[in-house]
Amino acid sequence: MSDTHTSHDQPLRGAIFWIALAFSSFQLWTAAFSPLSSQVVRAVHVGFVLLMVFVLRPGFRANGQGQPALGWVLGLTGFAFSFYHWIFEADLTLRAGDLTSADWVIGTVTIVLVFEAARRMMGWGLPLICGIFLAYGIFGQYLPGVMAHRGFGLDQIVSTLGFGTEGIYGTPTYVSSSYIFLFILFGAFLEQAGMIKLFNDFAMGTVGHTRGGPAKVAVISSGLMGTINGSGVANVVTTGQFTIPLMKRFGYSPAFAGGVEATSSMGGQIMPPVMGAVAFIMSETINVPYIEICKAALIPAILYFITAFWMVHLEAGRKGLLGLSKEECPNPWTAVRERWYLLLPLVGLVGLLFSGYTPLFSGTVGLGLTVILIFGAAVISGVKGLPLRGLFWVLLGFACAGFFQFGVGTFFVLAALLVALSYIRRTGADARRLALQALVDGARHALPVAIACALVGVIIGVINLTGVAAELGGHIIAIGEKSLFLALLLTMVTCLVLGMGIPTIPNYIITSSLAAPVLLQLGVPLIVSHMFVFYFGIMADLTPPVALAAFAAAPIARESGLKISLQAVRVAIAGFIVPFMAVYTPALMLQGGDWTDTGYVVFKALVAIAMWGAGAIGFLVGPLNWVERVVAIVAASFLVAALPMTDEIGLAAVAAFIVWHVWRTRQLRGAGASPGMR
Repeated sequence: MSDTHTSHDQPLRGAIFWIALAFSSFQLWTAAFSPLSSQVVRAVHVGFVLLMVFVLRPGFRANGQGQPALGWVLGLTGFAFSFYHWIFEADLTLRAGDLTSADWVIGTVTIVLVFEAARRMMGWGLPLICGIFLAYGIFGQYLPGVMAHRGFGLDQIVSTLGFGTEGIYGTPTYVSSSYIFLFILFGAFLEQAGMIKLFNDFAMGTVGHTRGGPAKVAVISSGLMGTINGSGVANVVTTGQFTIPLMKRFGYSPAFAGGVEATSSMGGQIMPPVMGAVAFIMSETINVPYIEICKAALIPAILYFITAFWMVHLEAGRKGLLGLSKEECPNPWTAVRERWYLLLPLVGLVGLLFSGYTPLFSGTVGLGLTVILIFGAAVISGVKGLPLRGLFWVLLGFACAGFFQFGVGTFFVLAALLVALSYIRRTGADARRLALQALVDGARHALPVAIACALVGVIIGVINLTGVAAELGGHIIAIGEKSLFLALLLTMVTCLVLGMGIPTIPNYIITSSLAAPVLLQLGVPLIVSHMFVFYFGIMADLTPPVALAAFAAAPIARESGLKISLQAVRVAIAGFIVPFMAVYTPALMLQGGDWTDTGYVVFKALVAIAMWGAGAIGFLVGPLNWVERVVAIVAASFLVAALPMTDEIGLAAVAAFIVWHVWRTRQLRGAGASPGMR
């Protein structure tokens, strides 16, 4: 679920391996038993993150190398300071806002360490933006006009940001320390179990032999990976290792191949049931059940992947690219039949979420269902000597889980997982080692998300302290009262500009704090307004000059990240219309209206995507000239706004354009002209 990913870094060894293992164990312990207050869990969570980041990246240079002793000093300082919140929890609560000398030191140093850890993990973009907000909180009273605030002392700033639940230990860190970490761990276990191979084989078998099949494999496999791993960059560096070279081999340019993978992988953040970290933060922020977020995201997510699929299909037609031979493609149903048990945890997770259970409980039981996965694998692969005590632990765990709903039952389920793994060997490797590796990978993959969540707490704290959001919102509302479209356009541009320097999570938090309440006042439903911001936060990771997913694909495609990001925008261009359509017709996100309304707006969206894609690629049944491309895009644009007669004009224009284009293409073929397709 992270916006950056390190799954292909060198394996962790030595002390950092055991630190990562302790981090995951701490998170599982607190999830199973809830022995500590939320404030303490958040503080220790951030402490572990600081320790791991500074040990993994001890130097000040861009690559984080060098000065290991300094890294240990900084990391251990941040980790030790986190226990201050545990040891003096009662005292801190009693004297909230009244800082002692020790509070000053702990709070100030922790804030500085969070800034520096974020810089080492994510670059300068996010720390600079958060630093601007921090400077505004300290010096904003000296600004002219309406932007000035009444002024706050440094003690108020440090108290707000370094203690309590409005700064670095705010809602994003709460979500990171509970839901997000658990789902990252869930994905890590499934990856270790072989889920990536299942998804790749299924995608290869279903579409690999069709026109432009290798690119379609990338779209489908990345979409499936998104159901268990809500990280765009993580998907790029996992599925991309297989799909990008395959696309290049069959004629796609390196930039286009990387762009397809980046676009498809970013869609994982809006693909239920395991969406990106933003979905959990959104659920907590607007106080809406997570399953409602999933429902609202489902149709836009499907349309997003249809967009990517359609674009690669058109590009294949334009360049005359064929698919793989049938012999090269595995049988998809054989792959499912042989490894069906890998789907059990995912099915269990979806079932629990739709039954109304919390993401925390559902994710933990999903981890427990991995036990069934392992036992199923053992039976299918003919492993002998499976100990009965392992099965006993499993049955006892699920019995306790059913009785206690959480806590003790969860502990037994997780214990059963490790007991079972310790006895079963898969793919010639020690399964216990694979389990430990999954725990370590989960901790490492959580670092970019966790440090971003901690640092954006600075923005939230300053916004809440100064009330600047209301002031900015007032200006946007004044614009939006005259034109909702213009307000939406400004919000989109804000998301895209912020996304040039920061990942999706802080992008969503910043923009939703400023713009989503404004859209709500302009009549946009609550979930739709936040999903609008979320969606363009994802698109921002594809836009140049800084596109994380594109730059992650660059070394695999052996092409510059800038060229890949330009192609990614081209592939995703039709997807830019979906959020606008959802605002004008909320039924697209299942917010209001009946199934007839939803069906109609989905039909409109599909037609608009088809035309917009044809205009962007320059191909439909045959090649399109520039006039035809403009006509296709204009016709699609009429379908976006739900205004009187726009639908009728748009559909009539699309129908006329298709009839004319088909007739023209046949005329060219009849005259012997090459239509650019074979």
